[in-house]
Amino acid sequence: MKNQWANFGLDLHLGVAPTRRTKSLEEALRSAIRSGRLGAGTRLPASRVLAADLGMARNSVAEVYGQLVAEGWLLARAGSGTWVSGLPAGAAGSALTPPTARLALDLRGGIPDASTFPRSEWSSAARRAINAASADSFGYQAAQGVDRLRDILAEYLARTRGVFATPDDVFIAHGFGDLLAVVCRALRASGARRVAVEEYGHAAHRAIIAAAGLTVIPIAVDDDGAVVTELDAGGADAVLLTAAHQFPTGVPLSASRRIELIQWAERTDGLVIEDDYDGEFRYDRRSIGALQALAPQHVIYAGTASKSLAPAVGLAWGVIPDRLMPGLVEQRTLLGSTADVLAQITLAEFMRGHQYDRHLRQQRARYRNRREELERTFTALVPGTRISGLSAGLHCLVELPPGVLEADVTVEAAQHGLSFEGLSTYLPEGRLASRAPAMVVGYGAPQQRYYPAALRAAVSAIMRAV
Repeated sequence: MKNQWANFGLDLHLGVAPTRRTKSLEEALRSAIRSGRLGAGTRLPASRVLAADLGMARNSVAEVYGQLVAEGWLLARAGSGTWVSGLPAGAAGSALTPPTARLALDLRGGIPDASTFPRSEWSSAARRAINAASADSFGYQAAQGVDRLRDILAEYLARTRGVFATPDDVFIAHGFGDLLAVVCRALRASGARRVAVEEYGHAAHRAIIAAAGLTVIPIAVDDDGAVVTELDAGGADAVLLTAAHQFPTGVPLSASRRIELIQWAERTDGLVIEDDYDGEFRYDRRSIGALQALAPQHVIYAGTASKSLAPAVGLAWGVIPDRLMPGLVEQRTLLGSTADVLAQITLAEFMRGHQYDRHLRQQRARYRNRREELERTFTALVPGTRISGLSAGLHCLVELPPGVLEADVTVEAAQHGLSFEGLSTYLPEGRLASRAPAMVVGYGAPQQRYYPAALRAAVSAIMRAV
């Protein structure tokens, strides 16, 4: 119901019977508190406001409030109104009774530590960007993205990832999933029907491809990365690859496979979607350059701020071949709004002052230290395991001792509050595992103060499964 005096009270939905209204209101409030719908600390409307909303006498509402205060359900604070105090002692059936607290630990792959987000630097960049923005910047923007961010990204990607790009080639999206959806819809509209994906990968990406009306074709992954020769056999029009650091096996696409892939694209006029989700994070030597540089007109390069900054930034970018850009712009227009403009101009300012570069350098040091701590811990405490995958990104594989099942480790971990996933969970349903049992260890997810506890829980889960 709509409050008649919006400036003098709060809205509150209560089911009150048409008869015995005072008693009904009393029971309705008790029920809302008992169920947890009105939690401790919730402020209630003033008695005159609630009385007007319910069509009751103010004195009747004040009487109900007084009764519930006396019973301990409510708390009246002089000069500041009436508040829910929680369940009185002895009241039963409460959703407010907290369960036994257990620390939630997370070692899922590909998740960054959001606690390291550079709050003050981002706030300063946002303030500078907004203050300097023209009035037009706050209106509707082009489907391709804000000009300034596209200018800066073209320069940044050329400098750091070896990408061939001009600002006109850059397309900004809400996140990688949104970018993939727009690309797949454009492919479908242009006549494509089948998209290959690495057999180990994100189920969400397979679902996005299928939702665009395209058939998903899994291809095998071995120690040299995706088995490119399967593209012809599957009749793929396009392929989605994590070439620099395969997710989640951690292997790079070998040099010979890269050449084979580009030859396939040029021979069939196929498209490669290069998901460079963590390309900035390489710890053992210089990063592997972007595949896009080998064939800019056959490769879409895709990057994101989700790993480097935080998923909440909500921005991704693609470097798009000339022939495909009109189709993406059309699909963006059909799907709706562009990526958040204020986030775009803030990121542009953040990158312009090289704060992005400095933050990435700090993150690389953090994640490198975590990777090294993980290797020391498992080597010392879990006989029979082996760490595999590049020293890069936010995850690696811990190959399990003979006879140990991934599912058993996951169950043992869950019993101690740890989210910990096996490699086979990244396969499409019905696809048989082609690699030995292993756990995907995401060393980016926990806050630093919880990381040692997460590693201990992982070690304990594997040892109990043994």
